[in-house]
Amino acid sequence: MSDLLVNGGIPLSGTITPSGNKNSVLPILCATLLTDEPVTLENVPDITDLDKLVTYLRSLGSRIDWDRSAGLMRVDHSGVNAAPGDGDLPQDMRSTVLLYPGLLHRFHRIGIPFNSKGCSLGVREIDPHLDILRALGATVQAGESLLIGLPGKFRGARHWLDYMSVTATENFAMAAAVAEGTSVLVNAASEPHVQDLCAALVAMGARIEGIGTSQLTVTGVPRLRGATIAISTDYHEVVTFLALGAITGGEVRVEKSLPWHFDLITRAFGKLGVQVEHEGRTAIVRRGQKLAVTAPFTSNLLAKIEAAPWPYFSVDLLPLMIALSTRSKGTIHFWNKVYENGFAWIPELAKFGAHVVVSDPHRIIVFGDTPLRPAVVDSPYVIRAAVALTMVAASIPGRSVVRNAEIIKRAHPRFVENLRSLGAELEWRD
Repeated sequence: MSDLLVNGGIPLSGTITPSGNKNSVLPILCATLLTDEPVTLENVPDITDLDKLVTYLRSLGSRIDWDRSAGLMRVDHSGVNAAPGDGDLPQDMRSTVLLYPGLLHRFHRIGIPFNSKGCSLGVREIDPHLDILRALGATVQAGESLLIGLPGKFRGARHWLDYMSVTATENFAMAAAVAEGTSVLVNAASEPHVQDLCAALVAMGARIEGIGTSQLTVTGVPRLRGATIAISTDYHEVVTFLALGAITGGEVRVEKSLPWHFDLITRAFGKLGVQVEHEGRTAIVRRGQKLAVTAPFTSNLLAKIEAAPWPYFSVDLLPLMIALSTRSKGTIHFWNKVYENGFAWIPELAKFGAHVVVSDPHRIIVFGDTPLRPAVVDSPYVIRAAVALTMVAASIPGRSVVRNAEIIKRAHPRFVENLRSLGAELEWRD
Protein backbone atom coordinates (compact mmCIF):
# COMPACT_ATOMS: atom_id res chain seq x y z
CA MET A 1 0.00 0.00 0.00
CA SER A 2 1.08 3.58 -0.64
CA ASP A 3 1.17 6.46 1.83
CA LEU A 4 0.31 10.08 1.14
CA LEU A 5 2.79 12.70 2.32
CA VAL A 6 0.99 16.01 2.85
CA ASN A 7 2.59 19.39 3.49
CA GLY A 8 -0.49 21.26 4.71
CA GLY A 9 -1.58 24.76 5.53
CA ILE A 10 -1.70 25.92 1.89
CA PRO A 11 -4.97 27.45 0.60
CA LEU A 12 -6.04 25.40 -2.42
CA SER A 13 -7.35 27.49 -5.29
CA GLY A 14 -8.07 27.08 -8.97
CA THR A 15 -10.41 25.49 -11.47
CA ILE A 16 -10.74 21.75 -11.88
CA THR A 17 -12.79 19.26 -13.88
CA PRO A 18 -13.96 16.11 -12.09
CA SER A 19 -13.79 12.66 -13.63
CA GLY A 20 -16.57 10.30 -14.62
CA ASN A 21 -18.50 8.62 -11.84
CA LYS A 22 -16.90 5.39 -10.62
CA ASN A 23 -20.21 4.22 -9.22
CA SER A 24 -21.79 4.67 -12.67
CA VAL A 25 -19.11 3.27 -14.95
CA LEU A 26 -18.70 -0.05 -13.12
CA PRO A 27 -22.35 -1.22 -13.37
CA ILE A 28 -22.64 0.20 -16.90
CA LEU A 29 -19.61 -1.81 -18.03
CA CYS A 30 -21.13 -4.90 -16.41
CA ALA A 31 -24.39 -4.19 -18.23
CA THR A 32 -22.61 -4.31 -21.60
CA LEU A 33 -22.36 -8.09 -21.09
CA LEU A 34 -26.06 -8.19 -21.93
CA THR A 35 -25.38 -7.42 -25.62
CA ASP A 36 -23.08 -8.69 -28.36
CA GLU A 37 -23.19 -5.36 -30.18
CA PRO A 38 -20.35 -2.84 -29.65
CA VAL A 39 -20.80 -0.26 -26.90
CA THR A 40 -18.78 2.95 -26.62
CA LEU A 41 -18.30 4.58 -23.20
CA GLU A 42 -17.23 8.22 -22.91
CA ASN A 43 -15.80 10.15 -19.94
CA VAL A 44 -14.42 6.93 -18.46
CA PRO A 45 -12.36 7.43 -15.25
CA ASP A 46 -8.98 5.72 -14.97
CA ILE A 47 -9.46 3.88 -11.66
CA THR A 48 -8.11 0.63 -10.24
CA ASP A 49 -11.50 -1.10 -9.86
CA LEU A 50 -12.15 -0.55 -13.56
CA ASP A 51 -8.72 -2.00 -14.36
CA LYS A 52 -9.64 -5.20 -12.52
CA LEU A 53 -12.99 -5.45 -14.26
CA VAL A 54 -11.51 -4.86 -17.72
CA THR A 55 -8.80 -7.47 -17.09
CA TYR A 56 -11.44 -9.99 -16.07
CA LEU A 57 -13.67 -9.36 -19.08
CA ARG A 58 -10.71 -9.66 -21.43
CA SER A 59 -9.95 -13.05 -19.87
CA LEU A 60 -13.39 -14.18 -21.04
CA GLY A 61 -12.64 -13.10 -24.60
CA SER A 62 -14.08 -9.58 -24.58
CA ARG A 63 -12.41 -7.01 -26.80
CA ILE A 64 -11.98 -3.77 -24.87
CA ASP A 65 -10.04 -0.82 -26.30
CA TRP A 66 -9.43 1.79 -23.63
CA ASP A 67 -7.93 5.17 -24.47
CA ARG A 68 -7.23 6.33 -20.94
CA SER A 69 -6.04 9.81 -21.87
CA ALA A 70 -9.23 10.46 -23.87
CA GLY A 71 -11.49 8.71 -21.36
CA LEU A 72 -12.86 6.56 -24.19
CA MET A 73 -13.63 2.84 -24.02
CA ARG A 74 -14.93 0.62 -26.82
CA VAL A 75 -16.40 -2.69 -25.66
CA ASP A 76 -17.26 -5.72 -27.80
CA HIS A 77 -18.34 -8.97 -26.12
CA SER A 78 -19.21 -10.83 -29.34
CA GLY A 79 -16.01 -12.87 -29.01
CA VAL A 80 -16.64 -14.05 -25.45
CA ASN A 81 -15.94 -17.77 -25.47
CA ALA A 82 -14.64 -18.71 -22.03
CA ALA A 83 -17.12 -19.43 -19.26
CA PRO A 84 -15.83 -18.30 -15.86
CA GLY A 85 -14.61 -21.02 -13.53
CA ASP A 86 -15.97 -21.32 -10.01
CA GLY A 87 -14.42 -18.64 -7.82
CA ASP A 88 -12.75 -16.88 -10.76
CA LEU A 89 -14.58 -13.58 -10.31
CA PRO A 90 -12.52 -10.51 -9.41
CA GLN A 91 -11.91 -10.20 -5.69
CA ASP A 92 -11.56 -7.25 -3.27
CA MET A 93 -14.24 -5.09 -4.85
CA ARG A 94 -17.92 -5.11 -4.12
CA SER A 95 -18.87 -4.36 -7.73
CA THR A 96 -18.13 -8.01 -8.57
CA VAL A 97 -21.78 -8.75 -7.70
CA LEU A 98 -22.80 -6.60 -10.68
CA LEU A 99 -21.40 -9.25 -13.03
CA TYR A 100 -24.01 -11.82 -11.97
CA PRO A 101 -26.85 -10.85 -14.38
CA GLY A 102 -24.60 -10.59 -17.43
CA LEU A 103 -22.76 -13.84 -16.72
CA LEU A 104 -25.98 -15.73 -16.03
CA HIS A 105 -27.52 -14.31 -19.21
CA ARG A 106 -24.56 -15.63 -21.20
CA PHE A 107 -23.46 -18.82 -19.42
CA HIS A 108 -26.49 -19.80 -17.29
CA ARG A 109 -24.21 -20.84 -14.42
CA ILE A 110 -21.65 -19.15 -12.17
CA GLY A 111 -19.84 -20.17 -9.00
CA ILE A 112 -18.94 -17.45 -6.53
CA PRO A 113 -16.95 -17.35 -3.27
CA PHE A 114 -18.50 -16.14 -0.02
CA ASN A 115 -16.01 -13.33 0.65
CA SER A 116 -16.63 -10.77 -2.10
CA LYS A 117 -16.08 -7.38 -0.51
CA GLY A 118 -15.26 -3.82 -1.43
CA CYS A 119 -14.29 -1.92 1.72
CA SER A 120 -14.46 -1.99 5.50
CA LEU A 121 -17.69 -0.11 6.12
CA GLY A 122 -19.51 -3.10 7.57
CA VAL A 123 -21.39 -6.20 6.58
CA ARG A 124 -22.22 -6.22 2.87
CA GLU A 125 -24.97 -8.78 2.33
CA ILE A 126 -25.14 -10.98 -0.72
CA ASP A 127 -28.64 -12.21 0.19
CA PRO A 128 -30.54 -9.31 -1.45
CA HIS A 129 -28.83 -10.13 -4.75
CA LEU A 130 -29.64 -13.82 -4.46
CA ASP A 131 -33.25 -12.98 -3.56
CA ILE A 132 -33.59 -10.90 -6.73
CA LEU A 133 -31.97 -13.50 -8.96
CA ARG A 134 -34.21 -16.23 -7.53
CA ALA A 135 -37.29 -14.05 -7.97
CA LEU A 136 -36.34 -13.63 -11.63
CA GLY A 137 -35.90 -17.36 -12.22
CA ALA A 138 -32.39 -18.30 -11.04
CA THR A 139 -31.54 -21.18 -8.72
CA VAL A 140 -29.04 -20.98 -5.84
CA GLN A 141 -27.16 -23.92 -4.33
CA ALA A 142 -24.82 -23.48 -1.35
CA GLY A 143 -21.69 -25.58 -0.89
CA GLU A 144 -18.04 -24.61 -0.61
CA SER A 145 -19.09 -21.81 -2.94
CA LEU A 146 -22.44 -20.54 -4.15
CA LEU A 147 -23.61 -22.05 -7.42
CA ILE A 148 -26.14 -19.90 -9.26
CA GLY A 149 -27.97 -21.33 -12.25
CA LEU A 150 -30.39 -19.88 -14.78
CA PRO A 151 -32.52 -22.40 -16.68
CA GLY A 152 -33.33 -20.58 -19.90
CA LYS A 153 -34.02 -16.83 -19.59
CA PHE A 154 -34.76 -14.55 -16.66
CA ARG A 155 -38.50 -14.40 -15.96
CA GLY A 156 -40.42 -11.26 -15.03
CA ALA A 157 -41.48 -10.94 -11.39
CA ARG A 158 -42.45 -8.50 -8.65
CA HIS A 159 -39.99 -8.04 -5.79
CA TRP A 160 -39.88 -5.80 -2.70
CA LEU A 161 -36.40 -5.05 -1.32
CA ASP A 162 -35.83 -5.20 2.44
CA TYR A 163 -33.92 -1.92 2.12
CA MET A 164 -32.83 0.43 -0.65
CA SER A 165 -29.73 -1.41 -1.84
CA VAL A 166 -27.94 0.30 -4.73
CA THR A 167 -26.25 -2.76 -6.19
CA ALA A 168 -29.32 -4.97 -5.67
CA THR A 169 -31.42 -2.42 -7.56
CA GLU A 170 -28.82 -2.32 -10.34
CA ASN A 171 -28.78 -6.12 -10.58
CA PHE A 172 -32.57 -6.13 -10.79
CA ALA A 173 -32.56 -3.55 -13.60
CA MET A 174 -30.00 -5.53 -15.61
CA ALA A 175 -31.66 -8.93 -15.20
CA ALA A 176 -35.19 -7.59 -15.72
CA ALA A 177 -34.13 -5.74 -18.89
CA VAL A 178 -33.64 -9.08 -20.71
CA ALA A 179 -36.29 -11.08 -18.83
CA GLU A 180 -39.43 -12.56 -20.33
CA GLY A 181 -42.34 -10.39 -19.19
CA THR A 182 -42.63 -7.38 -16.90
CA SER A 183 -40.85 -6.96 -13.57
CA VAL A 184 -41.52 -4.53 -10.72
CA LEU A 185 -39.10 -3.58 -7.95
CA VAL A 186 -40.52 -1.85 -4.88
CA ASN A 187 -38.24 0.03 -2.43
CA ALA A 188 -35.70 0.55 -5.20
CA ALA A 189 -32.60 2.70 -4.67
CA SER A 190 -32.60 5.92 -6.68
CA GLU A 191 -29.06 7.33 -6.36
CA PRO A 192 -27.67 9.26 -9.35
CA HIS A 193 -25.51 6.30 -10.36
CA VAL A 194 -28.56 3.99 -10.31
CA GLN A 195 -30.31 6.49 -12.58
CA ASP A 196 -27.22 6.50 -14.82
CA LEU A 197 -27.29 2.71 -15.19
CA CYS A 198 -31.00 2.73 -15.99
CA ALA A 199 -30.48 5.47 -18.58
CA ALA A 200 -27.64 3.43 -20.13
CA LEU A 201 -29.87 0.35 -20.32
CA VAL A 202 -32.58 2.45 -22.00
CA ALA A 203 -30.01 3.68 -24.52
CA MET A 204 -29.30 -0.01 -25.22
CA GLY A 205 -32.99 -0.65 -25.86
CA ALA A 206 -34.35 -1.53 -22.40
CA ARG A 207 -37.85 -0.42 -21.35
CA ILE A 208 -37.73 1.04 -17.82
CA GLU A 209 -40.28 3.24 -16.08
CA GLY A 210 -39.87 5.03 -12.75
CA ILE A 211 -36.17 5.96 -13.08
CA GLY A 212 -35.22 8.12 -10.09
CA THR A 213 -38.11 6.85 -7.95
CA SER A 214 -38.48 4.05 -5.39
CA GLN A 215 -40.38 1.79 -7.82
CA LEU A 216 -39.00 0.50 -11.10
CA THR A 217 -41.12 -1.22 -13.73
CA VAL A 218 -39.09 -3.03 -16.38
CA THR A 219 -40.58 -4.67 -19.46
CA GLY A 220 -38.11 -7.21 -20.78
CA VAL A 221 -36.92 -7.12 -24.38
CA PRO A 222 -35.55 -10.04 -26.46
CA ARG A 223 -32.14 -8.43 -26.83
CA LEU A 224 -30.24 -5.24 -26.09
CA ARG A 225 -28.31 -3.33 -28.73
CA GLY A 226 -25.10 -1.35 -28.85
CA ALA A 227 -24.96 2.33 -27.90
CA THR A 228 -22.72 5.28 -27.12
CA ILE A 229 -22.99 6.20 -23.44
CA ALA A 230 -21.41 9.17 -21.67
CA ILE A 231 -20.50 8.54 -18.02
CA SER A 232 -21.84 11.36 -15.85
CA THR A 233 -19.68 13.57 -13.65
CA ASP A 234 -18.74 12.12 -10.28
CA TYR A 235 -20.57 14.31 -7.79
CA HIS A 236 -18.43 12.78 -5.02
CA GLU A 237 -15.40 14.39 -6.65
CA VAL A 238 -17.22 17.69 -7.05
CA VAL A 239 -17.91 17.73 -3.30
CA THR A 240 -14.35 16.61 -2.51
CA PHE A 241 -12.76 19.52 -4.38
CA LEU A 242 -15.20 22.03 -2.90
CA ALA A 243 -14.55 20.72 0.61
CA LEU A 244 -10.79 20.89 0.10
CA GLY A 245 -11.09 24.49 -0.97
CA ALA A 246 -13.23 25.33 2.06
CA ILE A 247 -11.11 23.54 4.67
CA THR A 248 -7.89 25.20 3.43
CA GLY A 249 -9.39 28.67 2.98
CA GLY A 250 -8.93 28.77 -0.79
CA GLU A 251 -11.24 29.35 -3.73
CA VAL A 252 -12.09 26.36 -5.89
CA ARG A 253 -14.26 26.23 -9.01
CA VAL A 254 -15.43 22.81 -10.18
CA GLU A 255 -16.64 22.58 -13.76
CA LYS A 256 -19.20 20.13 -15.17
CA SER A 257 -20.97 20.01 -11.82
CA LEU A 258 -24.50 18.63 -11.37
CA PRO A 259 -26.38 21.42 -9.55
CA TRP A 260 -29.70 19.53 -9.64
CA HIS A 261 -28.14 16.99 -7.22
CA PHE A 262 -26.89 19.63 -4.79
CA ASP A 263 -29.87 20.81 -2.71
CA LEU A 264 -29.05 18.74 0.39
CA ILE A 265 -25.31 18.90 -0.27
CA THR A 266 -25.40 22.69 -0.34
CA ARG A 267 -27.46 22.68 2.86
CA ALA A 268 -24.94 20.39 4.58
CA PHE A 269 -22.08 22.72 3.62
CA GLY A 270 -24.16 25.62 4.93
CA LYS A 271 -24.51 23.97 8.34
CA LEU A 272 -20.73 24.25 8.61
CA GLY A 273 -20.58 27.86 7.46
CA VAL A 274 -19.62 27.15 3.85
CA GLN A 275 -21.56 28.75 1.01
CA VAL A 276 -21.56 26.87 -2.29
CA GLU A 277 -22.46 28.87 -5.39
CA HIS A 278 -23.44 27.65 -8.85
CA GLU A 279 -22.80 29.45 -12.11
CA GLY A 280 -24.47 27.21 -14.64
CA ARG A 281 -22.56 23.90 -14.46
CA THR A 282 -19.74 25.38 -12.35
CA ALA A 283 -19.79 24.93 -8.55
CA ILE A 284 -17.78 27.45 -6.51
CA VAL A 285 -16.46 27.80 -2.97
CA ARG A 286 -15.15 31.33 -2.43
CA ARG A 287 -11.96 32.21 -0.62
CA GLY A 288 -11.88 32.67 3.17
CA GLN A 289 -15.11 31.00 4.23
CA LYS A 290 -15.92 31.61 7.91
CA LEU A 291 -16.20 28.03 9.09
CA ALA A 292 -18.76 27.90 11.89
CA VAL A 293 -21.58 25.53 12.77
CA THR A 294 -25.01 27.07 12.22
CA ALA A 295 -27.05 26.47 15.38
CA PRO A 296 -30.61 25.18 14.85
CA PHE A 297 -33.60 27.21 15.97
CA THR A 298 -34.56 24.25 18.18
CA SER A 299 -32.07 25.34 20.80
CA ASN A 300 -32.07 22.16 22.89
CA LEU A 301 -30.78 20.12 19.93
CA LEU A 302 -27.38 20.02 18.26
CA ALA A 303 -26.92 20.88 14.61
CA LYS A 304 -27.09 17.62 12.69
CA ILE A 305 -26.13 16.07 9.36
CA GLU A 306 -27.68 12.67 8.82
CA ALA A 307 -26.97 10.34 5.93
CA ALA A 308 -29.07 7.52 4.49
CA PRO A 309 -30.01 6.15 1.05
CA TRP A 310 -30.78 8.76 -1.61
CA PRO A 311 -32.58 11.16 -1.64
CA TYR A 312 -31.13 11.64 1.86
CA PHE A 313 -27.68 13.19 2.12
CA SER A 314 -25.26 10.64 0.65
CA VAL A 315 -23.53 8.48 3.25
CA ASP A 316 -20.40 8.41 1.06
CA LEU A 317 -20.04 12.17 1.52
CA LEU A 318 -20.36 12.12 5.31
CA PRO A 319 -16.60 11.73 6.01
CA LEU A 320 -15.91 14.90 3.99
CA MET A 321 -18.34 16.88 6.17
CA ILE A 322 -16.79 15.38 9.30
CA ALA A 323 -13.35 16.52 8.19
CA LEU A 324 -14.70 20.01 7.50
CA SER A 325 -16.42 20.10 10.91
CA THR A 326 -13.10 19.66 12.73
CA ARG A 327 -12.22 23.15 11.43
CA SER A 328 -15.67 24.69 12.05
CA LYS A 329 -16.34 26.63 15.23
CA GLY A 330 -19.11 24.91 17.19
CA THR A 331 -20.54 21.45 17.85
CA ILE A 332 -22.37 19.20 15.41
CA HIS A 333 -23.91 15.73 15.44
CA PHE A 334 -23.39 13.24 12.55
CA TRP A 335 -25.64 10.24 12.01
CA ASN A 336 -24.73 7.41 9.61
CA LYS A 337 -27.91 5.41 9.14
CA VAL A 338 -26.39 2.85 6.78
CA TYR A 339 -23.05 1.37 7.86
CA GLU A 340 -22.46 -0.02 11.33
CA ASN A 341 -18.70 0.36 10.88
CA GLY A 342 -18.75 3.74 9.16
CA PHE A 343 -17.05 5.58 12.04
CA ALA A 344 -14.27 3.07 12.77
CA TRP A 345 -11.71 5.55 11.39
CA ILE A 346 -12.70 8.40 13.75
CA PRO A 347 -9.92 7.70 16.34
CA GLU A 348 -7.40 8.72 13.66
CA LEU A 349 -8.78 12.28 13.85
CA ALA A 350 -7.69 12.43 17.48
CA LYS A 351 -4.07 12.07 16.33
CA PHE A 352 -4.49 15.47 14.67
CA GLY A 353 -5.96 16.83 17.90
CA ALA A 354 -9.61 16.76 16.84
CA HIS A 355 -12.23 16.35 19.57
CA VAL A 356 -14.78 13.76 18.48
CA VAL A 357 -17.05 11.66 20.69
CA VAL A 358 -18.34 8.38 19.27
CA SER A 359 -21.83 7.97 20.72
CA ASP A 360 -22.50 4.55 19.15
CA PRO A 361 -21.61 2.77 15.88
CA HIS A 362 -23.88 5.12 13.92
CA ARG A 363 -23.52 8.53 15.63
CA ILE A 364 -20.72 10.91 16.56
CA ILE A 365 -20.43 14.44 17.95
CA VAL A 366 -17.66 16.74 16.72
CA PHE A 367 -16.47 19.64 18.87
CA GLY A 368 -14.91 21.75 16.17
CA ASP A 369 -12.14 24.30 15.91
CA THR A 370 -9.82 22.66 18.43
CA PRO A 371 -6.08 23.25 17.86
CA LEU A 372 -4.82 20.73 15.29
CA ARG A 373 -1.29 19.53 14.66
CA PRO A 374 0.42 17.49 11.93
CA ALA A 375 0.28 13.74 12.50
CA VAL A 376 0.86 10.31 11.04
CA VAL A 377 -2.51 8.60 10.67
CA ASP A 378 -3.68 5.24 9.35
CA SER A 379 -6.34 5.12 6.68
CA PRO A 380 -8.91 2.33 6.80
CA TYR A 381 -9.97 0.48 3.66
CA VAL A 382 -12.66 3.13 3.05
CA ILE A 383 -12.25 5.52 0.12
CA ARG A 384 -13.89 8.63 1.53
CA ALA A 385 -12.34 8.17 5.00
CA ALA A 386 -8.90 8.24 3.37
CA VAL A 387 -9.91 11.42 1.53
CA ALA A 388 -11.23 12.98 4.76
CA LEU A 389 -7.96 12.32 6.59
CA THR A 390 -6.10 13.89 3.66
CA MET A 391 -8.40 16.93 3.87
CA VAL A 392 -7.59 17.48 7.54
CA ALA A 393 -3.86 17.02 6.87
CA ALA A 394 -4.06 19.58 4.05
CA SER A 395 -5.54 22.16 6.44
CA ILE A 396 -2.73 21.90 9.02
CA PRO A 397 0.61 23.69 8.50
CA GLY A 398 3.40 21.15 8.52
CA ARG A 399 4.01 17.64 7.29
CA SER A 400 1.49 14.84 7.86
CA VAL A 401 1.36 11.27 6.57
CA VAL A 402 -1.80 9.37 5.67
CA ARG A 403 -0.68 5.77 5.63
CA ASN A 404 -2.31 3.13 3.39
CA ALA A 405 -4.19 5.80 1.44
CA GLU A 406 -3.91 3.98 -1.88
CA ILE A 407 -7.59 3.05 -1.73
CA ILE A 408 -8.26 6.61 -2.93
CA LYS A 409 -7.15 5.43 -6.38
CA ARG A 410 -10.20 3.16 -6.52
CA ALA A 411 -12.42 6.21 -7.04
CA HIS A 412 -10.26 9.28 -7.71
CA PRO A 413 -8.02 9.14 -10.80
CA ARG A 414 -5.12 11.60 -10.73
CA PHE A 415 -5.97 12.56 -7.15
CA VAL A 416 -2.51 13.88 -6.33
CA GLU A 417 -2.10 15.57 -9.71
CA ASN A 418 -5.47 17.30 -9.37
CA LEU A 419 -4.68 18.62 -5.89
CA ARG A 420 -1.25 19.80 -7.01
CA SER A 421 -2.95 21.79 -9.77
CA LEU A 422 -4.79 23.61 -6.96
CA GLY A 423 -1.51 24.37 -5.19
CA ALA A 424 -1.30 21.44 -2.77
CA GLU A 425 2.03 19.94 -1.76
CA LEU A 426 1.58 16.16 -1.50
CA GLU A 427 3.01 12.99 -2.99
CA TRP A 428 2.71 9.23 -2.92
CA ARG A 429 5.31 7.18 -1.06
CA ASP A 430 5.49 3.40 -1.55
